[in-house]
Amino acid sequence: MSLETEILTGVSVDELEALAAGVLVPTTQRRLDDLVEGAKQNRLSADEERELDTLLHQVDQLNLLKARARYTIHQLGAKVFST
Repeated sequence: MSLETEILTGVSVDELEALAAGVLVPTTQRRLDDLVEGAKQNRLSADEERELDTLLHQVDQLNLLKARARYTIHQLGAKVFST
């Protein structure tokens, strides 16, 4: 990944901070917790397994976005202090 694709552009610092602190909606988090528990006990239907896979993919994407937001904040801070 190049530096240009790691840094989020066109986003304010306030927006970056909100992204970096982002979490799943509580109802989605509860559903994810229930599905994970069901998977541990080997009691998920095929539809529930697909739902769990989808939610885990969404969590992965959220975590990548949060990391990019934190990285961008760090890079912006470095630019401020290097000038």
